[in-house]
Amino acid sequence: MTQKKLKEYKGFIWTRDLTRPGLRVSVMATDPEEAFDMLEEKHGKGTVHDLHNEEEANTIR
Repeated sequence: MTQKKLKEYKGFIWTRDLTRPGLRVSVMATDPEEAFDMLEEKHGKGTVHDLHNEEEANTIR
């Protein structure tokens, strides 16, 4: 069985009540959905975030 490659996803999150400024976050995940789930699990549902992987962002489409 092949193992999926982990990628670093970086971004910002804001809490639902917006009491704290944007918090920089970084997670290692196999895809954007997994990264989102990890952030939601750690910081709670309803967080607004900007999440990206630089390698994927620089890929020609």
